[in-house]
Amino acid sequence: MDAGNQTISIVGAGLAGSEAAFQLAQMGYQVEIYEMRPKKMTPAHKTGDLAELVCSNSFGSVAHHAVSGQIKWEAEKMGSIILESAGMARVPAGQALGIDRVQFAKRVTEIIAEHPNITIIPKEIQTLDELPRPALIATGPLTGAALSTSLLDHFGDDFLYFFDAIAPIIDADSIDMNTAWVGDRYGKGNGDYINCPLTKEQYYEFITAIKEAETTETKEFEKNTPYFEGCMPIEEMIRRGDETLRFGPLSPKGLTNQHNQEKAYAVVQLRKENKNGTSYNLVGFQTKMKYGEQKRIIQMIPGLENASFFKLGSIHRNLYINPTKKLKKTLCSIHDSELFFAGQITGVEGYFESTCIGLLCARFMDAHLQNQTFLPPPPETALGALYGALTSEEKDHFQPTNINLGLFTPLDKKVKKREKRDLIVQRARQYFDQWFVEIPKTYQSQAFIVEMADELKSL
Repeated sequence: MDAGNQTISIVGAGLAGSEAAFQLAQMGYQVEIYEMRPKKMTPAHKTGDLAELVCSNSFGSVAHHAVSGQIKWEAEKMGSIILESAGMARVPAGQALGIDRVQFAKRVTEIIAEHPNITIIPKEIQTLDELPRPALIATGPLTGAALSTSLLDHFGDDFLYFFDAIAPIIDADSIDMNTAWVGDRYGKGNGDYINCPLTKEQYYEFITAIKEAETTETKEFEKNTPYFEGCMPIEEMIRRGDETLRFGPLSPKGLTNQHNQEKAYAVVQLRKENKNGTSYNLVGFQTKMKYGEQKRIIQMIPGLENASFFKLGSIHRNLYINPTKKLKKTLCSIHDSELFFAGQITGVEGYFESTCIGLLCARFMDAHLQNQTFLPPPPETALGALYGALTSEEKDHFQPTNINLGLFTPLDKKVKKREKRDLIVQRARQYFDQWFVEIPKTYQSQAFIVEMADELKSL
């Protein structure tokens, strides 16, 4: 198919939508972006510019030894226009990619608006029926109510969540297994849980610490959003009574300490975050506590005194689908092969992670329209690890994720944490380079980011 004769619809001109639009336009497609701002604003946005950053002004680390830096290194190779724009609008922030929000959004808006193959349509799409195919939904966590309802009808069940319920994720190697033990309630399971026992005294000290902890403030537009029982913040559960956790996620029922055959007063469970068991999340530990407080209080738990965190917990209003159940490997709907999804709505956390899913989704769309197959980056790479978190295994309770060490294929040997990180990044570059020379030239960078690439290499 001649790309120039094909029009692609994109809903949402945030980071993922803008990235995908640029990539597809560069391939020769005619792209129509539907963006409701500034005609209709959200509670979080302040302008009508594309790719407006509404929370932090940082894209995270660009250090070559960090996985956050590695995913940028890979995206640079693939010609990310969002990364180029961020580099041009960079402000001093140490090894982090800090950004001048205004300059960044204006630059992205200018690039997209002036591209000869892109048309921006200031319109709110309210139903999937009015959206021409092929189409990409990249509306983010503040998807409008009408389109949300249409998506709900499309997928057929309650796949939408009003809050991100994100529990802290811990490096398995940092758990003290001389105190904790592997086991499932009543012995039913395959050793997918690690258990940390608390005495009565330890339990009430833990409860008191949570009660006294500092929490993040709820934004004005979030205040009337209801909690679901399945993602209730741990602080809210404690409001119902000091024993609530002990009869909820910290219940000791069916669990016997394998070190001494005793029953604990309460048990904190950690559940495998991935098949390889390199990372675990704390069951029932959705939280609004500030990051420093989370570390301090979680390290009060026996067995987690030296816990190392891949990510900390949070809870805020959001909307996303369970990609492991609702999307095919190509990031299109299980019900419609010409309806694709990218960005935060697919279950990724973070500005640049959202961008990267837009970057990959554009390739999947192109391959679909050309009746070809796009093989995504291997799981040893940062892009492949993030993509794999959305597609590799079906999960009933999917939690949004950013790029972190726990997503990568484990090394074949046990090493110290710093060495592990360095080896994973080194391996990622080797695998990416091998993959990159094999993919069609269409997908390869046109050297958009020479200055940024040199800077990344020097850090």
